[in-house]
Amino acid sequence: MLVAGVDSSTQSTKVILCEAEDGTIVGRGSAPHPAGTESPPQAWWSALEQAGDGLLGRAAAVGVAGQQHGMVVLDEAGEVIRPALLWNDLRSAAAAKQLVAERGPRWWAEHTGNVPNASFTVSKLRWLAEHEPDHAARTAAVLLPHDWLTWRLRAGDNPGLAELITDRGDASGTGYFATPSGNWLPEIAAAAIGHPVRLPRVARPAEVVGETGWGAAVSPGTGDNMGAALGLGLEPGEVAVSIGTSGTAFAVTEVPAADATGTIAGFADATGRFLPLTLTVNAGLVLSATAKLTGTDLDGMSALALAAESGAGGITLLPYLDGERTPDRPHATGVLRGLTTRNATAENLARAGVEAVLASLAEVASMLAAFGEQRRALLIGGGARSPAVRALAPGIFGVPVDVPDPEEYVALGAARQAAWALAGTPDPPAWPRRPAARYEGAYRPGIRERFVALRDATTAWDAATAGSAEGSAGDAAP
Repeated sequence: MLVAGVDSSTQSTKVILCEAEDGTIVGRGSAPHPAGTESPPQAWWSALEQAGDGLLGRAAAVGVAGQQHGMVVLDEAGEVIRPALLWNDLRSAAAAKQLVAERGPRWWAEHTGNVPNASFTVSKLRWLAEHEPDHAARTAAVLLPHDWLTWRLRAGDNPGLAELITDRGDASGTGYFATPSGNWLPEIAAAAIGHPVRLPRVARPAEVVGETGWGAAVSPGTGDNMGAALGLGLEPGEVAVSIGTSGTAFAVTEVPAADATGTIAGFADATGRFLPLTLTVNAGLVLSATAKLTGTDLDGMSALALAAESGAGGITLLPYLDGERTPDRPHATGVLRGLTTRNATAENLARAGVEAVLASLAEVASMLAAFGEQRRALLIGGGARSPAVRALAPGIFGVPVDVPDPEEYVALGAARQAAWALAGTPDPPAWPRRPAARYEGAYRPGIRERFVALRDATTAWDAATAGSAEGSAGDAAP
């Protein structure tokens, strides 16, 4: 029997077709999404039809994992009112600050598990009320991207608003969901947009929520990070670290997070547990910039880094090239410290770049240690393909590092959820993990200590620079 998993991400839709019993992949498809920070949901549906052509119709069950936080607003007829605002649309930053100020960060952390920022759906609802009041007034229901696709799969071309569905994992990233208890806070959504709105029913993990036009069962779906955790088979005691354009670290835990600083996102996972997550803005692009700086490509930069000694001859890079979210330093820039005529080699610069990215991610991953001992790390994403990243990671993270074979883990998690719904068992099917290469090495604390010292030493300078920039902007205003 076959099941299909869908990953509807920011840039594209990926579909994989798997054997329900063991997760063996028997088919794949993909299709691009329009570029930008907002998108008509119909474009996702068109991409799903294209990517799933010849695949979806063979599936006995389908699950959808989608990009988190996106705002899809519908009118009473079930029509999309405006293009969806995606997670990376930051126009609602001021609205997020308003919302946090109204109740205080501690309230948000304790009641929702998160402190809103511009990515969260609740902030986008407030922005809609303030900047597009006519659209806000027409809004009868609010969905997340994966909710909308699941709804379309279940209901055909004219779905109406009958029984909208979501799951607790994706719902936990809205800002109006009580992650610790698993219930909506509808009054928070209403206060954000200015009137009550319909919110989807929160399905049980792996509940069959309907069927497609061809008779396949439909599972509740989930958010992309939750899908990745399910696809990886992530267990307590492990931390997944993804090195893409940005970097993320997340873990499966039995207890929810409630971080009033907003550093740890207190999400739920797709199985009934929790998924605390931290994020860095700077990751893969730092490796690309280091390669350019040393006059080579990523493979050449990796070779240079491996030719240098640990510690890069005393050079330390603060990799905040594009500002940073963790820690919250939006005006930060990169800083190179310890450069001398003796150590100024391409090899040391390359090594410093790799050590910087890993030290930054190791620091944010260590924030999750409060939820349980970290026995090993799973390294995924494009950056994990670098031989230097793989070789250096154990010494900087201080635990063994497994690098699973490259795979569409979000789509794989959605397929595993579909198989779970089809089986009707208490736990997800025990699919074997994808093959992984194990990397081990002696912990080298000095690298992280130098990174932390440089990070802390430049904090005040960043604050002063930001104040100066804001003052200059104010002086120039008409």
